[in-house]
Amino acid sequence: MGMYEILSPIFRLLPEVPRPKRKLSVRERLFWTGIVLVLYFVMSQIPLYGIEWSGSQFQPLLFFQVVMASKRGTLMELGIGPIVTAGIIWQLLVGSKIIPIDVTTKEGRALFTGTQKILAILFAAFEASAYIFGGAYGRLTSYQATLIFAQLMIVSIIILLMDEMLQRGWGFGSAISLFIAAGVAQQIFWEMLAPIPLGDGLMVGVIPSVIHASFQYFATGNGTLLSRSIMRASGYPDLIGFIAMIGFVLLLTVLESIRVEIPVVATKYGSYRSRIPLKFLYVSNLPVILVSALYADLIIFTQSLWPRINPGNTNPWLNMIAMYNYTGGTYQPIGGLVYYIYPPRSLTVAMADPLRTLTSAATFILLSVLFAVAWVMTSGMDPESQAEQLVKSELQVPGFRKSKKVLTAVFKRYVWPLTIISGLLVGIIGVVSDIVGALGSGIGILLMVGILVQYYTLLAREQALEMYPMLAKIIGER
Repeated sequence: MGMYEILSPIFRLLPEVPRPKRKLSVRERLFWTGIVLVLYFVMSQIPLYGIEWSGSQFQPLLFFQVVMASKRGTLMELGIGPIVTAGIIWQLLVGSKIIPIDVTTKEGRALFTGTQKILAILFAAFEASAYIFGGAYGRLTSYQATLIFAQLMIVSIIILLMDEMLQRGWGFGSAISLFIAAGVAQQIFWEMLAPIPLGDGLMVGVIPSVIHASFQYFATGNGTLLSRSIMRASGYPDLIGFIAMIGFVLLLTVLESIRVEIPVVATKYGSYRSRIPLKFLYVSNLPVILVSALYADLIIFTQSLWPRINPGNTNPWLNMIAMYNYTGGTYQPIGGLVYYIYPPRSLTVAMADPLRTLTSAATFILLSVLFAVAWVMTSGMDPESQAEQLVKSELQVPGFRKSKKVLTAVFKRYVWPLTIISGLLVGIIGVVSDIVGALGSGIGILLMVGILVQYYTLLAREQALEMYPMLAKIIGER
């Protein structure tokens, strides 16, 4: 009996969203995508029932919260974390052939998606338990713990269904990408415009702070506030971070549009010449997602265990992994491995501990390159897979024989350099933008720009197919 036959009874019990009975128009799909987005914003504002709510006026966007699209103390506490973690692990296991599944068959696809859904639910249960038993909500009664666990599980399943809904033709893209981009954009606007006063005479938002400090400078000639609004030591957004955010958004938009084109000939269509475009950022923002997901799981795990087994930082062996200081309702790393991989979020913090800055930067960049290579090898983006697709499509590179071995050698000249360069670039951009305190965080900007470019390309394609039905028939979309 195969794995599909064993798991199929469980698959039938899992909730799922059916595909639409007809292909929806662009307007209808935009409507459902908007509904999903509104639900995300609503759930990210509703506090978990059963715990004492203590929201602060400003909460810095932690780097792992960007990837998980989570918001502390709300129904979106876990965010898309369980889905992302399950998807990454399952993709790597299947792509590396550790678990052989033929996704070209109907049963193989059902097994792949069904098992991934089960893993996402299991990871949601694990992360919810880690938050509860790790003391993230303080001391809880059995009733409170059960209530919070139920809320987190229900919302995780809802997010899973919303992601499935968009991917099955009701909307555009995926809920994972949509929530990440929405969360980062929301944080950027908050850090830009929030008119909430602080005790130092400035405000949370960069623009209100600069305007207020400028008026005071022209009225009194005292430039203290103005200089503090340009670069703040407190971790709040400043003018340098605002300028850095704009610069990195423009840079990433340009890099996302650069292509390296390989000329090909379609022999079955009378030697029709075309080009295969390979993105300069070949792996896009995937290395950042993978590294950040790894960091997030490590931090969640250590934060959940620290209050129980090493609350006073007295165990020297555990201190090598993580040391925390619980202040202001949050866990701040102060030593161990976690401290030295935790990215500094301002120039002041970076200069205060150069060793930490160097180790966190080097680790993040190295892991970005390694994950970029690993993803290409396991996701069908490697030279061998690209060459095999060309052979199946009866395409060949001019001047080279129509052979998989020859085409593989051609693709190796492009794929591996692009993979390493793109992993290196996104790692460096993520590190530098975090150090200069770019609004939304460096990782957030990387993810948001990549996702918005993908959505723009997707919408342009769908609009073209809707305007020219014959084109849709030619490429098999209708």
